[in-house]
Amino acid sequence: MESPLATMATSAGATHLHRGLPEEIVVWEILVRLPPKPLLRCRAVCRAWRRATSTRAFLQAHHARQRSLPIVSWSRYGGPRYEDFLAFDHKAAAGTRLQPLARLEDSFEPEASCEGLLILSKDGVCLSVCNPATRQHAPLPQLSGFDVLGMYAHRPTGEYRVLLRRIYHTDCYVFALGSDQPPRHVGVLEGVATSAYLEKPTLLRHSLHWYIVHYPHLYQVGHRDVIVFDTRSKSFRRMRAPVVPDKSYIFEMDGTLGIYSYNDTTQIVDIWVLRDYGSEVWGHKYSVELPAEEIKRFGWWSCNWHVTVHSVDGDVLLLVTHGGWMFHVGIDGKLVDSFHRDGQHASTCKLSLKQTLVPHAFFAALEGYVVNTSPFL
Repeated sequence: MESPLATMATSAGATHLHRGLPEEIVVWEILVRLPPKPLLRCRAVCRAWRRATSTRAFLQAHHARQRSLPIVSWSRYGGPRYEDFLAFDHKAAAGTRLQPLARLEDSFEPEASCEGLLILSKDGVCLSVCNPATRQHAPLPQLSGFDVLGMYAHRPTGEYRVLLRRIYHTDCYVFALGSDQPPRHVGVLEGVATSAYLEKPTLLRHSLHWYIVHYPHLYQVGHRDVIVFDTRSKSFRRMRAPVVPDKSYIFEMDGTLGIYSYNDTTQIVDIWVLRDYGSEVWGHKYSVELPAEEIKRFGWWSCNWHVTVHSVDGDVLLLVTHGGWMFHVGIDGKLVDSFHRDGQHASTCKLSLKQTLVPHAFFAALEGYVVNTSPFL
């Protein structure tokens, strides 16, 4: 009986690709595991490799193999401005843990990420969508006047949808990328101040989750709950949250929700985890004291650092940024690695990217769509 791999290789139209290895091994065990850039280079080896790795079935399998990695950006100040987006791979060999995704002219801020796509903002207002792996980019003028709350794939329609909030309002809308229709109203954020800041959401169980960042000197938060948007029913609800400090942030942790906070007086990061999604039971899991004295040796005497927490492949990573430096701290509080770029400012955006070479038809429907040109450098 023909193996599933061989069946897929045959359907992809692959021929004899390598004298020493069966074609199903070359395509479905070796090439499919490569990161996007090396895979694109391999397409130049021969026509058979290019044909076999260009089918939609292969590209979807390739995307499924990619890991979701934290996005780090370095922006240059002084001289020509540009923004470098990189993926941080803590399991890579030393010297290769920061893996380039794209360099963009001027400064862009990632607002949302979904299956290899990024929603970007420029100067806080001009929104656009891009795929760093394929170097596709298109402006989204339809989203003028809105804040981006998140992005998700809508499986029944195959659409990529952006959840929006009208600026300084609580009305929320959904926009399908590539649609010629304006954003559709889907509901109101009840009990949320119009000026309240919703950090980057976590997508889990077909729902987007936010924890409102509480700034008492700017606005009052009526309910310290987790806000949930069900992407299937397009409805909002609330979940119980743990009792945590004002500046706390939500993230995905081993297939469930986590919330972390950083105390810049004690240099301690506390992490809570949702132990039971159905009953909304939370528990305190980690208390990590940052290696402040070690970090200060690099020239930063203030402990007013920017700290983000990420869960990657079962490991919990703490990324600390200040100026042109980024530090990787383990869950045991030990300094694992440090990174520096002169004349650049490092930042983490609480987003991860799972790269994709799968083509998206909506790009061609967007006015101003470009490939491999400005704003890419």
